[in-house]
Amino acid sequence: MDCDIFLVGLNHRTAGVDVRERFALANHCDEEHWALPCIGAVSESVILSTCNRVEILAAGTGDMAEQILCSWAKARGTDVEDLRPYVYVHKNLEAVRHLFSVASSLDSMVLGEPQILGQLKTAYRKAVKSRATGVILNRLLHKAFSVAKRVRTETAVASSAVSISYAAVELAKRIFGDMREHKAMLVGAGEMAELAAMHLLQSGINEILVANRTHARGQELAKQFNGRAIPFEQMPHYLLDVDIIITSTGSQEPIIRARDIRVALKARKNRPMFFIDIAVPRDIDPDVNGLDNVYLYDIDDLREVVEENLATRRDEAAKATEIVNEEVAYFSKWLASLDMQPTIVDLIKKSQAIAEEELAKTLKRLGPVDDNTRNALEAMASSLVRKLNHDPIMFLKHGGMSQEGNGPRISVMRRIFNLDKTGCIYSEEN
Repeated sequence: MDCDIFLVGLNHRTAGVDVRERFALANHCDEEHWALPCIGAVSESVILSTCNRVEILAAGTGDMAEQILCSWAKARGTDVEDLRPYVYVHKNLEAVRHLFSVASSLDSMVLGEPQILGQLKTAYRKAVKSRATGVILNRLLHKAFSVAKRVRTETAVASSAVSISYAAVELAKRIFGDMREHKAMLVGAGEMAELAAMHLLQSGINEILVANRTHARGQELAKQFNGRAIPFEQMPHYLLDVDIIITSTGSQEPIIRARDIRVALKARKNRPMFFIDIAVPRDIDPDVNGLDNVYLYDIDDLREVVEENLATRRDEAAKATEIVNEEVAYFSKWLASLDMQPTIVDLIKKSQAIAEEELAKTLKRLGPVDDNTRNALEAMASSLVRKLNHDPIMFLKHGGMSQEGNGPRISVMRRIFNLDKTGCIYSEEN
């Protein structure tokens, strides 16, 4: 392959958040502010800039790493030596392998998280809009997307909850099954409550009530998720109607006690209630655990669930890595086949030129012929070209790669068929 692929970047492993902020390219990867012009050694580029990584993927000829670093530093108005200590550089198949791992979320801070694939697709769309991609990176990015899909389909690397709020909702689904028949109440309106509301909504919950000491904030959160804000003081009365209660207040004392729930259970005719207490100090009196038909999980219980799920994801990551390696091998074959395309094109052009020349001589000798005869002769000539070229082309494509690559096989083919002869009729466009 004449073209090289480079990936230069930094991420949460090589740089702290202050460094990632300093070298972020989020404002330099649109059409008007593209940080890496496709000039010099670089002919194609894609820029990925998220909170956990900044990576530049480029295709071109020669050593592009220095050009990428200089353009990156210039975009951020800093010296390249300030950037250099934090970056890694991957070339060709290692760059491909890294990209496939990133797309499959194997290189993420939270293994298996789903956001990175969407961020990569957005980065690619911006690169296309900026006319910064070509044959190599178009093929590579589409392949990365299909690898990520295969990893998610064939492994469980992203199948279990690894956040406290998501794990809480997953536990609720195990108890209640179809969430469309149930209501939930959030007690507290902080970040954890917001995340829990999002997961509840995605799981199809029937209704979300929000009870918060600052009612206006409760109303704001309820509106965001099409829920209903209720006065914090009246929260115990609503225990009759809701099946799932998630608490995350800053209270120093329990705000829900066993006596509140006994009343609610009696009115509910002992229908089960599920409490998730993700506050520290805890919002729900641990004595609640002694009541029948009440399920109470605190943040330590959920952490255990999250740790178990993370362990499962790590086991699945080994399977995912095998898929990535397999797909890197497939992409490597495609890259290698690019070397052969000029020879295949030359072979077909020469064959067609000879066939057309011989056909013209034959028609001249025959004199006037009808259209059916002409068409039959042209079809025969085309058929001969296809059939005679079939075996040489198969040899080029599937003849096996030696330690020297495809070069020796290509050289043999070009000599046998005299494809480099100066002045040859087929070489006018070479």
